This record gives sequence, structure tokens and C-alpha cells, in this order.
Amino acid sequence: MITFSKKNNLLMQANYQYDLQDVAEPNLYREIFDYQSIPKIAFNNRVVPMGMPSEIWMTDTTFRDGQQSVSPFTPAQIEHLFKLMSRLGGPNGLVRQSEFFLYTAKDREALERCQALGLAFPEITTWIRANPKDFELVKAAGVKETGILVSCSDYHIFKKMHMTRRQAMEQYLSIVKSALDMGIIPRCHLEDITRADFYGFVLPFAEQLMILARESGLPIKVRACDTMGYGISYPGAALPRSVPGIIYGLNHYAQIPSEQLEWHGHNDFYKVVSNAGTAWLYGCSSVNCSLLGIGERTGNCPLEAMAVEYQALRGDTGGMDLTAITEIAEFMETEIGIEISPRQPFVGRHFNVTRAGIHADGMLKDEEIYNIFDTTTILNRPASVAVDSHSGLAGIAHWMNSYFRLKPPHTVDKKDETVMAVKKMVDELYLQGRNTVMGDQELEIMVRDAGMERYEKLLWHRSR
Repeated sequence: MITFSKKNNLLMQANYQYDLQDVAEPNLYREIFDYQSIPKIAFNNRVVPMGMPSEIWMTDTTFRDGQQSVSPFTPAQIEHLFKLMSRLGGPNGLVRQSEFFLYTAKDREALERCQALGLAFPEITTWIRANPKDFELVKAAGVKETGILVSCSDYHIFKKMHMTRRQAMEQYLSIVKSALDMGIIPRCHLEDITRADFYGFVLPFAEQLMILARESGLPIKVRACDTMGYGISYPGAALPRSVPGIIYGLNHYAQIPSEQLEWHGHNDFYKVVSNAGTAWLYGCSSVNCSLLGIGERTGNCPLEAMAVEYQALRGDTGGMDLTAITEIAEFMETEIGIEISPRQPFVGRHFNVTRAGIHADGMLKDEEIYNIFDTTTILNRPASVAVDSHSGLAGIAHWMNSYFRLKPPHTVDKKDETVMAVKKMVDELYLQGRNTVMGDQELEIMVRDAGMERYEKLLWHRSR
């Protein structure tokens, strides 16, 4: 069947039909995943076109997948983070949904507290086992959509579930029909899609889901889950690992609308952010994330990373409040006790801190030289300099301007007498064998010792 596409203004051959390949033995792609070596990245040079959807957004799994990797949050903590998440996503709902568990009293209390806030976004969804009885929990919670685990690789179908592909598909479709019968939108989590037989199972199953969606009038959603982080964004990479191939195939061959298509990645091979961005580029409206990237093993895609990536790709924030990222990180570290690497982009304590003296000199002359963007305005995180044995006069001057919040014409430079006095005290400490970075309070005491009158003036600037 040939139809005219308004998307690219070309006649497109649109009616592809893929039949289930109910194989007797599992296809484990041993030439790629031999388990005794690093999984291989294979290419076939089949390049599919980019097709960025008109709308893209993020969804959140902090309270589901993310929470499985840390000590459980309290309902009050979840409520607070949910409000910050709503502020981050803004009035246009760029953090569109957040998924919750339903199995314990604590789970349900957290969900109810967030529902009571009456926020338009994120929409609250749930995640359940592929069990018809669990839909009763969803219905009782007053939730319109739920995630359902539908594992799609032969690793899971044969080795974990001990089924054939046909048996697995029939079971999955039965569960989806149960959701539809109760008026619940099913979000099918195609677990381990980057090790699955795309043409032999994934597409035939996805096509059946779209048939059910048309018959029911409910928008069945498909979440492509890169469960083990095997996804590859390189052009011309071969399936089953190709992110462009997976998204293009689901969107073009299975005819899943972009707004019903979602990507969920893990960071086992350091590719989680680039893979999520690639999913957007090739036709997926939604990328699933967690705050700070928490999640199983190496974690999920960081929500804050994709919020920044959104602005980079779209050219504006779309109404997001990116300063909420800083408050989220501070709350998760101080109130929940999650350890954040000091060098983690956007949220780590040192992500915009320089130590090299030559860099500090550049920062003193113009912050833009060594800061990635205006972190003060965008994230409410001023760029700073850590003072140690290598910081030099420029580093101490920059620290003073930042710590005491000095603005022109009151800023100091490296020729300032107080700066030179502090530098002398710092050098003496390192000559005596110190090998750690100077703390703010230590440096403040040195400024005071350098001259009380000047110190009091600096305190006045800081308090304004």
C-alpha cells in the first residue's frame, strides 16, 4: 500500500506486515553476545532517516525503577520531589508522567499524597506485573494508565519464562485486553529489546498491539526498554542494538505514533544520554528518566540531563524551570542520603568548579572562558574555584568574589592586598604538608586575619 506522507511529502510504502517467527530454539545472537567478551557492535550500513516528532518530552521512573536501587523513599519525600519535578517540567508538562508502585500501603500513601496536590503534570501512572488481578489495584487508585512488563527477547521468553514466542505473545495480548476491558491505557514495557529478534517477535507483537489500539479506541503505548544498556546510536549499526533502527522500525513499520512511543535506557556502557537523544531524533516523543539517573546497576537516564538536552535541541526551555535541578539534587543528597559524585554533570558539587590556577585566571577575567554556560542564571549554581596549592592568586581572587558575592566595581583581582595575604597563608599550609582542598570557612578566617576592617566590608557585601 502506498500513501502520501504529510511528514516528508513523499509517497511512502506503508503497509509492511511481519509474521511471528515461532522458532524452536532461542536466538541469543551469540555472534554479538558471547558473554565471554565485551558485546560486539555490528554494522550493516543500513541508515534510516531522522524524524524528530513535533512534540518531545520526558517521563519519570524515580519512584519505580529508580527507587529499586536505593533505600525506599518515605511518602513525604516522594511528595516533595514530585512537586519539584512538576516545577522542573513547567506548565507545558515537559516532565509528562511519573510512575508509581501500588503494592504496599506506603506506595499507595505516596501516590495519594501526590494526587492530592492537584498538579496537572506529571500525570501519575503505575507499573504492575502482567497479572489481571493487578488491574483492580490500578482501577482503585483512579489511575488512567499503567505499565505492564512484556519481556521480548528470547533470553527472557525461553530462559526465564520457559515459553515459546507464540505462548508469550498470546499471554501478553491477553493481559493487554484485560486492561482495555477495564478502560485502562496499557503501556507495554518491551523489556530487553536490544537483544530481541526485532523482525521475528518485536514487530509482529507491536503490530498486534496497534490492531488492539484501533479496535478499542485507546492509545496503547509501547516503551522500548534497553534493559542492559546495549543500545547503540551510531549510524549504520545493526539490529538488535541499533537505537535508530528500533525507533524507526516501531514508528514506520509497526505504525506506532510517536506520541505513543517511549524509550527507556540504562547506562551500563555509558550511552544512556546519547541513546535517549537519538530516540527523540528518530521518532520517539517520550524518553523515560529518573532523577540523578538512579536505577538498577548503573542507573537510568538522568532526568536533569534530558531537560538540558531538550533546550539544546529545541533552542528554548519550553517553560521548564531548570533551577529546580539544583534543589532536587540538594534534597536528594541532604535529606534522602543519596551520594552524588562531585563531578556528575549539572548536579555534582564540583561540576563547575575549577582548580587549575591558569583556568582560575581565565575565570577571573571572564567566567565564560571556562564555564559551560551561565550556570548561575540557568541552574542557580554559580561557577566557583577550589583553592589548593595550585590555585594561585587568581584562584583566591575568584573565590573571594564568589564567596562574598562581590559585583563590579567591588570585585577584587589577583593584585589585591588581601588576596596576596591569603595566598601567603595558603602557601605556608601546603609547605607544612597539607594535601587537601581549602574549605570556605578556613579561607574566610584567613581573610579576617588579613585585616578586620576589610573583612567587615566584605561581610556587608555578602549580606546584601
